Amino acid sequence: MEKILQDKKLYEWLQRVDVDVGEKAGEEGCEACGAKVHRGDYPRKPRGGLKEAVERWGKRLSWCCSREGCRKRKTPPSVRFLGRKVYVGVLVVLVAAMRHGLSEKRVVRLREALGLDRRTLSRWQQWWTETFAQSAFWRGARGQFRHPIASGRLPLALVEAFGASAVPGKAQASAERREGVVKLMRFLSPITTGSCREVAAM
Repeated sequence: MEKILQDKKLYEWLQRVDVDVGEKAGEEGCEACGAKVHRGDYPRKPRGGLKEAVERWGKRLSWCCSREGCRKRKTPPSVRFLGRKVYVGVLVVLVAAMRHGLSEKRVVRLREALGLDRRTLSRWQQWWTETFAQSAFWRGARGQFRHPIASGRLPLALVEAFGASAVPGKAQASAERREGVVKLMRFLSPITTGSCREVAAM
């Protein structure tokens, strides 16, 4: 999975998905009153991932109602950011998944290569197996999978379910893995909005 984190096309695809979803949200207008909305993006300083690609992710797409007295904000789901987490979403998902089955020595190498603190990795793992696993989002979504997913195997089981990891003994095309990662991030995108505050913080 380390290779997919250096896949420039993956970051381009994620950027394109966010822009498409954001533009559609802008065209739909205000959810509360139907008035036009104006662009009002949030500044972001995401960490991790492919530096040259992530440097262009300085904004989270958002909209604000133009009608005086309403001004309701509309921030569509994102496949790039995982709520308020400072690290890019794909990193939080894939690195936490990579920890499953790794020796302590390999975990140390992974941390050093990505510049991650041990406490950060532990916090991510705890978030997946406790906060996310107990969330209303996951309780409602887990039934759509053909095989039951144990909370102790999150997020690796999700990565596998969406075909976002290499399969032992099978040469999987990077395009297929890339597509699997994008599908997984789309699946998780509802937790990046205000309606899922229970899983937004880490």
